Amino acid sequence: MLGIVIPVYNESDNIKKLFDAIAKDIHCEMEVRVVYDMDEDTTLPVVERIRGDYSFPIVLSKNKFGRGALNAIHSGMVDSAGEAVLVMMADLSDSLWVVDDMYAKIHNEGYDVVCGSRYMKGGKQHGGPAFKGFLSRMAGLSMHLLSGIPTHDVTNSFKMYRKSFLDTLTIESDGGFEIGMEITVKAYLGGYKVGEVPAEWFDRDDGESHFRLWAWLPHYLKWYFKCIFGKKSAR
Repeated sequence: MLGIVIPVYNESDNIKKLFDAIAKDIHCEMEVRVVYDMDEDTTLPVVERIRGDYSFPIVLSKNKFGRGALNAIHSGMVDSAGEAVLVMMADLSDSLWVVDDMYAKIHNEGYDVVCGSRYMKGGKQHGGPAFKGFLSRMAGLSMHLLSGIPTHDVTNSFKMYRKSFLDTLTIESDGGFEIGMEITVKAYLGGYKVGEVPAEWFDRDDGESHFRLWAWLPHYLKWYFKCIFGKKSAR
């Protein structure tokens, strides 16, 4: 089974459209876990009203590690069951039609981390702040070239992980969304199997982005340099 983790913060305008997209594009057995910070979140009543309309279970899960997207993702990863865990955003930014391919890489091919890659052949980014996109692309491509990490897009949060691998980790991240970068770097340096599939990213239509580039950049740089200067183990 695939466990899908969706951190939310007042995503009432997007959540039904996201569930509809999941039902349309993802065909493996799955559980969807919506992780929220506060009981007043506007996403919750919408989920309560519509979750019985879908063939897959939808679980509301309160963040237990402290407020913020990173802690919500971590909380959802810990609580998810199944063979693999996928992190996706609630703003319809991710290309969900590649999820079955990502799951096949874990279930059939033995991968431990599969990255949705905007910057490999076949991937694409649509919209978003130009400077943020430039930094993300340069980080992904330079890490790939300088360290050999087998993904061109280490900063994308749209990643799938083998649950048994996640359970071996102690998460150190305490910033924004860099938890996915931490996990991928640790997998690579630890000799686990990391791969990627081409993915597309779309700037959100509804709601407000909570990405804070300048506040979180130092956290990304920490894992960037650890990957480049770290020593890959031979498992």
